Amino acid sequence: MTGFAARPLGARFSRIRSAVLLPSLLVALACGSASTQAAAPTEPVSNSSLDSLLFYQLLIGELELTAGRVGNAYGVILDAARRHGDEVLFQRAVEIALQARAGDQALDAVRVWRGAKPKSTAAMRYQVQILLAVNRADDAIEPMAAWLAAVPALERPGLLASLPRLTQSLADRRRALALVEKLVLPYLDGVATRTASRVSLGRAHLSAGNLPQALGLARAAQTDDPGAAGPVLLALELLPGTPAAEPIITEHLARPDADSALRMAYARLLTLAQRYADAVRQLERLTQDSPQLPEPWLTLGALRLELKQAPAAETALLRYVALASTGEPGAVAGVHPANPPSVAVTQPAKPSHQASPDDGDDGEQLVQDPAAGRDLTQAFLLLAQAAEQRGDAQAAETWLAKVDNPQRALEVQSRRASLLARQGRLADARALIRAVPERTGDDARAKLMAEAQMLRELKRWQDAAEVLANASARFADDSDLIYEQAMVEEKLEHLAEMERLLRRVMALKPDHPHAHNALGYSLADRGLRLPEARELIARALSLSPGDPFITDSLGWVEFRLGNREEALRLLRQAHSVRPDTEIGAHLGEVLWAMGRQEDARSVWQDARGRDADNEVLRETLRRLKVGL
Repeated sequence: MTGFAARPLGARFSRIRSAVLLPSLLVALACGSASTQAAAPTEPVSNSSLDSLLFYQLLIGELELTAGRVGNAYGVILDAARRHGDEVLFQRAVEIALQARAGDQALDAVRVWRGAKPKSTAAMRYQVQILLAVNRADDAIEPMAAWLAAVPALERPGLLASLPRLTQSLADRRRALALVEKLVLPYLDGVATRTASRVSLGRAHLSAGNLPQALGLARAAQTDDPGAAGPVLLALELLPGTPAAEPIITEHLARPDADSALRMAYARLLTLAQRYADAVRQLERLTQDSPQLPEPWLTLGALRLELKQAPAAETALLRYVALASTGEPGAVAGVHPANPPSVAVTQPAKPSHQASPDDGDDGEQLVQDPAAGRDLTQAFLLLAQAAEQRGDAQAAETWLAKVDNPQRALEVQSRRASLLARQGRLADARALIRAVPERTGDDARAKLMAEAQMLRELKRWQDAAEVLANASARFADDSDLIYEQAMVEEKLEHLAEMERLLRRVMALKPDHPHAHNALGYSLADRGLRLPEARELIARALSLSPGDPFITDSLGWVEFRLGNREEALRLLRQAHSVRPDTEIGAHLGEVLWAMGRQEDARSVWQDARGRDADNEVLRETLRRLKVGL
């Protein structure tokens, strides 16, 4: 960006832009100036500053630009701006230079602009943005400081908070941090600016990887202003890798004036961390405080379904459909949200060593984008799943028939295929999935995954293995397909093949936590190579901190190694985050082995209430000869 050698971004763009801009420039100048307010009808009319020479300059400048002579256009418009001292013209000159990727000329125009209009915050903003774009951070300090000093006092906290975003173009994050530090220093002790300054500096430390410093600034900012949203937003950014940030969030949300958007953001993070019970508590509070908001009801319903809390799940989902459909609570498909059917909705449990990236009901599905939340597709699919789980195929089909979204056609057909398969019509079910149109290679892959998943649900392991083997051959080096294939081979007791496939996944994606966990758990569950199993699972947990299923695996291998107290600690931790049936089976067995039979029975009874057909739980009770 040093000169006008480059032409504008295409002649067509230049013609359209100049044809539209010339009249707008003339109108702006005819009205006096961009910074001049329109006169009231009762006041004397102010004559325009547009004279014949300025009109001629504008016309020539835009014609030169249209012809591709960008340097000439820039010179003419900048001369007009200098002669008349008008901000509209200065901005146009800067934009012409930027359009031609002439950074030096753009900065020259901004300097002239600031000389003519020393208090122009628009000129300061342009200068800062251009200097940062060309990686001249040190030169940006003066105009940025001037900008901060020039804005109205009420706007200054917002500008301070935006500093990390303005500096994000700098590749050197420590350099960006140093810039922010210099800029916020004069405002760290100001009553009206210290909270925003601390949050801004904290976010810059976070970007630079200084988590302890960012956490300390978030705490200080919350102490400054307990009701401010900025410290909570910073804590939410810190939370995935810094658990100590969580009290900042929970203390704010305990306030009666807590922001509902912050509570929803916290619930999403909890969901992504598979802390479903904690997420439910936040969503329940949110739906109590703001029952008119549709999106929290959808997420709450999905989580309730995941936690095997059927009546509450349907209540929430139907409430969402009512609100999203009409904006008012009311009847939906013959069922009123306040009086849902009494059903037992269940979902297949996810084994701790077989967490699949394509499982339909994991955390990613449950985190909804509010902008897209009014699409009822997700709610209908969840309600269909609930009906399917309780064996009501007709109700499930009723909900599926309501889905009118071509983008979700495969999901709808997969659910219909599952219904057919459970009726013994497996060939028809597989044909239904295969008949879904393919627009891209990704569609073909998704169809193979959907067919394999249906076969896994039916425990047709050999059929699933064949589908996945063909898929892996067709989509070479697809780590997710290889992982799924490994999980099916494990079910077939082809342990050597399972390990080969999982090692292949680790080679393709060394940061794949599920592959490490799956191999480690499979070894631990069979009492094989236990030190190696622990090492694999520990690696998985480092890649996915806090994952309750991986924590369960680590507890299980500690139990196999004879470390019962450590096993109990880990399994309780996993169970408190995610009260899954398989985790409950493991926790109960450790308690049983430690002589705490009543505690074990209590855990197992709770687990059976969630999923009485869970294989791990049934095998555990059978092996230990325990009757509940």
